[in-house]
Amino acid sequence: MSVPFYVSPEQIMKDKADFARKGIARGRSVVVVQCAQGVIFVAENPSKALHKISEIYDRIGFAAVGKYNEFENLRVAGIRLADLRGYSYDRSDVTGRSLANAYAQTLGSIFTETAKPYEVEIVVAEVGADESADQMYRLTFDGSVADERGFVAMGGSAEAIEGAMSAAWQPNQDLETSLRQAVNALGQHGTDERRTLSPDDLEVAILDRTRPRRLFHRVEGDSLAALLQGPQAPA
Repeated sequence: MSVPFYVSPEQIMKDKADFARKGIARGRSVVVVQCAQGVIFVAENPSKALHKISEIYDRIGFAAVGKYNEFENLRVAGIRLADLRGYSYDRSDVTGRSLANAYAQTLGSIFTETAKPYEVEIVVAEVGADESADQMYRLTFDGSVADERGFVAMGGSAEAIEGAMSAAWQPNQDLETSLRQAVNALGQHGTDERRTLSPDDLEVAILDRTRPRRLFHRVEGDSLAALLQGPQAPA
């Protein structure tokens, strides 16, 4: 009688985690930054059709790295959950925290119950009345949740990018400064080579607390170029 093949649960979970981390590390990074005007999402993403950044609900945004089809499934599920909860109860009942909890349960179940985990990391951000009321939740492939403040980076170069951001970021700084810090960190640490990223290389959006409604909007084209260029020196 042959002896059944046995692998310990600890080894299975370790192999799954290593597999997911390797997949995420192959993707280009995303940075989410708080500023006085709101929460900025900055991704190195030259594609104009396959977005890493999206609106989920009135004051809530979503950013992701990893396999597009997997985080797109999560994005769509989050929008459906938010719409259903807002329609069934009240729009104020849709919060970043509730969405983060739902994503954590989904990712945790996929990680433990299926053979292949999702190769994704996501951030759910909700903008508040001021910077102290903003919420940012980072969720990893196994369903772990971290409540972040100030900024958060995801992807293969996350640690290096966060190190660069921690040396530069200050509370209540303006939109232009926060955007340029994120873009510089992506260009300097996003890959093995230092680069200068152009607007065509970027996907940028903001949850703008100063807008009366639909706080999420994308920053593209000439508007993005002007923000990256900064104020002109007098002649």
